[in-house]
Amino acid sequence: MVLYAYGRILRLCQALVVVSVALMAFSAPARAEITVGIIMTGGMDYYQQLHKSFVDVVGGTEGVDFVVQVPSPEPMAWSNAARKLVVIGSDIIVTYGTPATLTLMKETSTIPIVFAGVYDPKSMNMGGKNATGISSKVSLPDVLEKLRSLKSFTKLGVVFNKTEKDTILQVMEIKRLEGSMGFKTSLYDARKKGFASTISGVDALLMTTSCAAMCEVAGVVSFARANNVPTAATITGGEDAGILMTFAADPDEQGRKAGEMVMRLINGHKISDIPQERASKFLFIVNEGAAASMGLSLPASIKEAATRVIK
Repeated sequence: MVLYAYGRILRLCQALVVVSVALMAFSAPARAEITVGIIMTGGMDYYQQLHKSFVDVVGGTEGVDFVVQVPSPEPMAWSNAARKLVVIGSDIIVTYGTPATLTLMKETSTIPIVFAGVYDPKSMNMGGKNATGISSKVSLPDVLEKLRSLKSFTKLGVVFNKTEKDTILQVMEIKRLEGSMGFKTSLYDARKKGFASTISGVDALLMTTSCAAMCEVAGVVSFARANNVPTAATITGGEDAGILMTFAADPDEQGRKAGEMVMRLINGHKISDIPQERASKFLFIVNEGAAASMGLSLPASIKEAATRVIK
């Protein structure tokens, strides 16, 4: 009788173990939690659009947690944001724009970095064992030719930032075009607050991808309107404020490509297996209303080529 009772107890215990194991298997998460850090410089409409498309791809993925840093466009803020994401043990860090990406690459050589919205990353040696992403480089000769179709110019003002390396690359490229296109360049450094009030003596303006510059786009537009100076930009965010022409890599493509790269990392791929990509889709936005206010008319060829015309 004792042996019979003992046998029943033993079988019951075995059954409970089986049920417990089954419940554990049923309730276990499909994937261990992965922390994806994101650095998105504040005040940048382009990065906000890019981020929305990135979230469309990665958002909702089981076991993935986002930690977003939104620094102001200055070196110390970018450094603080990068360090925070490294310290918390991010498994992957996504960066929008050149300054955030270069800053983060100084902070870690082991955490996988996926970047987007970076102008010409290969020229800045952004390859390496822990970084990949998509370039947002546009054709500056095409931008300047389109700007010239509105109004000829011999003195081009270029807004850049000495602390943003991608804008320096754009300045160097523009300088190389001076002889062939017949203009001289005047530079305006967006590090200086209120720099727009120092602009003078130019008959056209180009805004580079500078984060600091785009935060003061209203001042640039105010000068341009007061002096009938046509404007162009290589990043979105100023078109509705009155920038006449904007030619930029499509932020939707940038965000989605970054998202696809992150999903590959989440699914077990090594970052060395994910090559850098170039932008294949571009936005060409023209503000016809702003042009008309300066007495300028958009050529039919420009309106036909535009992906958006602001009336």
